[in-house]
Amino acid sequence: MKQQSLTRQAVSATLHCLTGCAVGEILGMVIATALGLPDVPSIALAVGLAFVFGYGLTMRPVLAAGLPLRRAFAVALAADTVSIAVMEIVDNGFMMAVPGALHAGLADVLFWAPLLGGFVIAFVVTVPVNRALIARGRGHAVVHAYHHGHADHGTADHGHADHGHADHGHADHGHADHGHHA
Repeated sequence: MKQQSLTRQAVSATLHCLTGCAVGEILGMVIATALGLPDVPSIALAVGLAFVFGYGLTMRPVLAAGLPLRRAFAVALAADTVSIAVMEIVDNGFMMAVPGALHAGLADVLFWAPLLGGFVIAFVVTVPVNRALIARGRGHAVVHAYHHGHADHGTADHGHADHGHADHGHADHGHADHGHHA
C-alpha cells in the first residue's frame, strides 16, 4: 500500500511540475519563435520560463500557508529544481532531436507535435525521479508539509520533509495555543 501511495505522490508531483514547465516552456517557445530567435536563446528563454512558472506554482500554496517570500522560494527550490531540470533536459532534448522542430512556425505541426510529445516523454522519465526524491524526504515531500495551511515551520522550513508531522491543531508539547499569536 505504501508503494502505491508513494507512486501516487510522485505522479501528482510530476503533474504539478509538468504544469508549470509546460506553461513556461510553451510561452518561451512561442515568444522565441515569434521573435525569430536562434536555437540557444530560444531554449534558454523556454527553460528559464519553465523554472519561473514551475517555482511559482509551488510557491503559491506555500505562501498561502503563511511562509514569507524568501522561505517560500527556498521551499520551491528544494521541491522542484531536480524535477524541472530533468523535465527540461528530456523535453528540450526531444525537441532538438526532431529535425526542423526548432525552426518550424507556430502554425506548424512540426513545432507542436515534438513540443507536446516531449512533455509526455519527460513525464514518464520524471515520475521515477520524483518518486525516489519523495521516498528520501526530498523533492515535493518538502511541500507537503505546507498543504492546506498545516505546516511544521521548524522542520520543513529548513528544506527537510515533515514526514506527516504537520501541526493539525494539536497542542505543542503541552503549550496549547490560547489565541495569542506572535
